[in-house]
Amino acid sequence: MKSFTVLDGLVAPMDRANVDTDAIIPKQFLKSIKRSGFGVNLFDSWRYLDPGEPGQAADSRQPNPDFVLNQPRYAGAQILLARENFGCGSSREHAVWALDDFGFRSVISSSFADIFFNNSFKSGLLPVVLPKETVAKLIAACEGTEGYRLTIDLPNQVVVTPEGEKIAFEVDEFRKYCLLEGFDDIGLTLAHADEIRAYEERRRAEVPWQFN
Repeated sequence: MKSFTVLDGLVAPMDRANVDTDAIIPKQFLKSIKRSGFGVNLFDSWRYLDPGEPGQAADSRQPNPDFVLNQPRYAGAQILLARENFGCGSSREHAVWALDDFGFRSVISSSFADIFFNNSFKSGLLPVVLPKETVAKLIAACEGTEGYRLTIDLPNQVVVTPEGEKIAFEVDEFRKYCLLEGFDDIGLTLAHADEIRAYEERRRAEVPWQFN
């Protein structure tokens, strides 16, 4: 998993509440268990005017010119702004994988659905919770300023605006540690590989019949 420390990124505004996981990555694209390749179908039913199918080339599709992520000014955005209850709906990890594969490293919202929130940390995507009024101001600033950027400083737990305003956010200490180190559940376990091997060797000496 990629570590997350300080991100200075272009921002894209999604002025919608209750964005569910089926909108983030529609059900027909969930056949793969790999974490990559989902970005092309992120927000598929909103990004394209024609229905999409797995394996269909993006250049054969009809993009929706009115959808925010199809606007050239937001190309390469790494931070997504959204209204409340982002990631509601079914509990699919693919939603986080699609956002990450598209290039997003963080989503800022006033609230997240619990399962999406938990899945985000496990895949290196930082969900930042800020007050509704603050999110509304950031969305307005982003829409009104081409090339709008924010800095997300995880070690100091602040979002820094172009004007230098520092907006504090909360994050669980253990989740913060895992993001800073780039540890998902497997990586966290492998960080203790030496202790695990030592334990196995000790148990092999103590109860060798269990290893026959």
